[in-house]
Amino acid sequence: MKKSKAISTVLVVFMLVSMILSGCGSNENSGKTKIEILQYKPEAATYFDQLEDQFNATHDDIHLTISSPNDATTILRTRFIREDYPDIIGIGGDINYSYYVDADILADVSDYQGLKDVKGSYIDILEALEITPKDGTYGVPYVANAAGILYNRDMFEEHGWEIPESWDELIALCEEIKAEGILPFYFGFRDTWTCLAPWNSLAVNLAPTDTCQKVNAGETTFSKEYVEVAKKCAQLVSYGPDDPFAYGYNDACTAFANGESAMYPIGSYAVPQILSVNPDMNIDSFVTPGNNDSSKNTLNSGVDLMFAVTTECENKEAAYEVLDFLMDDENIQAYIDAQNAVPCKNGNFDLAPMLDGMLPFIEADNMTDFQDHYYPSEMAADALIQTYFINGDVEDFLNDFDTRWQRYNRDIIRAVQEYNEEHGITE
Repeated sequence: MKKSKAISTVLVVFMLVSMILSGCGSNENSGKTKIEILQYKPEAATYFDQLEDQFNATHDDIHLTISSPNDATTILRTRFIREDYPDIIGIGGDINYSYYVDADILADVSDYQGLKDVKGSYIDILEALEITPKDGTYGVPYVANAAGILYNRDMFEEHGWEIPESWDELIALCEEIKAEGILPFYFGFRDTWTCLAPWNSLAVNLAPTDTCQKVNAGETTFSKEYVEVAKKCAQLVSYGPDDPFAYGYNDACTAFANGESAMYPIGSYAVPQILSVNPDMNIDSFVTPGNNDSSKNTLNSGVDLMFAVTTECENKEAAYEVLDFLMDDENIQAYIDAQNAVPCKNGNFDLAPMLDGMLPFIEADNMTDFQDHYYPSEMAADALIQTYFINGDVEDFLNDFDTRWQRYNRDIIRAVQEYNEEHGITE
C-alpha cells in the first residue's frame, strides 16, 4: 500500500509539473490568433525569419509563424491532400498557382484593400493564369523578377557600344562586338532550365500574350505562333560560345563576371551569383528587343512571389493584418535589397542599379508574363528547347511542342473547351 501510494504521489506531482510547464509554453501565444505562412523561396529564409520576429514583437493579438522549406511545392501538395492548410502561402505566379485556383484552395481576396496599391499589370498576370475565368482575385503580388539581357556596362562604355532598341540593332551590335574579337553572349545550356531565359524574353515580344490559352481553346497551335520566336532564339545562340551546352549556369555566370562576354541573356536573379564572383562588376540590363518596332517591345516580368490566403484560414481579418505588414514599404524595400527584386507595389522604391535599363518599362507598367509559366512541368519544355538549339530543326521542334502540349495538358484543354462550350465562347 505504501509503495502504491508513493507511486501515485509521484504521478500526481509529475502531472502537475507537466501542466505548469505546458502552461508556461502556451502563455506566449495565449489568447492570440495564430497565422502560419508557408513560402517557397528558401533563399529568402533569413528575410522572413527577421520579418516574423518583427511582427511578433509589435503585435499583441496575432502570433505569426513563417516557414521556408527547401521543397515547399511538394510539402504544400502533401498538406493540401491531408487538408492541413497553412493560412497563407507564398508562391510564384506560375502553373502551380493555376492549379490551386482551379482546385478552390485559395480564397477570394478581392476585398483586401492592399490590392489597390499593386501595379495593374501584375494583377492582370495572375488573372490570366486562371485555367478558366473566375470571379474574384486569388493572390496578392509581392515582388517580380525581370528577364532580358545583362551587359557589362564598363565594356560598353569603353567601346562606345549603344544599347539596341530593335532586333536589327541587336544583331548589328552582336556583329560589332564579334568583329572586335569579343564574345557577344555567354550561355549555360548544360543546365536545361537556362534555355528558357532567352526563349521567354523573345516570346513575350513576338508571340501573342494569350498564346497558351488559345492553344488550349483549340484556336491556334505553337507551330503557327512560335516560328519567329524559335528562329530568332537560335540566331542569338549563334553569337555565343561554340559549345554552349558544355557550360552550366554557374559557369556562364562566372565567365560573364570575368569579362569573357559582353552580354548574358538571363534574368535579374542571376546578378547575385555574378557579383559573388566579381563584386566590383558594373552590370546593367536592357529589354530583349525582339521587334524592329521598338514600341512593340515589352519587359519580360512575372510574379516571382505572391501571397494567397487559403480557403481554410479561420481568421481572414488576421491574415489581412499580416498581409498589411508584409506590404509595408519598408519591408518590401528590405526584400528588394536582399533579393534584387522588382516590387509589384506602386511606390518610390530604390531598385538595384543593374535594373536601370529596364526602369522605363517598369515605370510605364509595361510588363508581360513569362510564357513558360503556363507550361506543364511534365512536358519538359526546357529540354525540348535545348534539343532544338542542338539540332536546329524548327519544324520538328514545334511539332513536338504541339504534341507534348496535347499529351501533358489534356485535362486543362478539356476544362477550357468545356467552359467555352458551356458559355458560348467561340473564336
